[in-house]
Amino acid sequence: MADPMPKIKTVAIRSAALKALALPARILFPPVCAGCRRHVSQPGVLCGACWPKLRLLERPWCAVMGTPFTHDMGEGFLSAEAIADPPPFERARAAVVYSGVARQMVQGLKYQDRTDLAPWMARWMLRAGAELIAEADVVVPVPLHWRRFFRRQFNQSAELARAVADLSGLPFSPSAIRRVKLTRQQVGLERQEREENVRAAFRVPTEVQIEIAGRRVLLIDDVYTTGATVRAVAKALKRGGAGAVDVLTFARVLPGDFRADESATI
Repeated sequence: MADPMPKIKTVAIRSAALKALALPARILFPPVCAGCRRHVSQPGVLCGACWPKLRLLERPWCAVMGTPFTHDMGEGFLSAEAIADPPPFERARAAVVYSGVARQMVQGLKYQDRTDLAPWMARWMLRAGAELIAEADVVVPVPLHWRRFFRRQFNQSAELARAVADLSGLPFSPSAIRRVKLTRQQVGLERQEREENVRAAFRVPTEVQIEIAGRRVLLIDDVYTTGATVRAVAKALKRGGAGAVDVLTFARVLPGDFRADESATI
């Protein structure tokens, strides 16, 4: 039987070498809290003051919308929202409630170029969307219009989607759907205005329909506010041939918490 010690020593040496190489970067750019930017022990973590302010979404929740219940209502129980206004997607899940530290993280990613947050936010998304990821065939982000992308230079939803795909091993298809209409920013719009704003705003290009044809698409966005954007994208994906669409976001504005003046989504 081969002696395992040489292999163990090699792994230990490689690990030590990687840590040594990373040391100068940690000295020059020490890791900071994803919420308040205090120094922390490792990248992507929250400090002791910020962690209690993050509200993770947990079961029991609506089987369709992913909104939490105060107590277990039984397997497959649906919320009033899912019954009164059935969505064009199959299921929606989110990792955290959009408030406090979570809101700061979303706005840091979106408005302050904190793309370094995306992989860490995606880890929480994987936890919340485990059942969706297990059945997904391809990961697709909510797209930006090309003019807005040109100004911003990145799409926060695509950064999250890329990280989710990398961590889950799923194919990533950033061009599977396009925003063909330059819509107004959703911030400040009421529910009905949001729906009108994104109506007919998305289309699956003919040349890439093969990427989603008959497949179960995992649609990624940063925040689920009223659901107007992901509903419009899900409809367009299904018109383009997708077999089913699930939605996974980092944060979620809970029913009753929506305020048009501060719920920032694309």
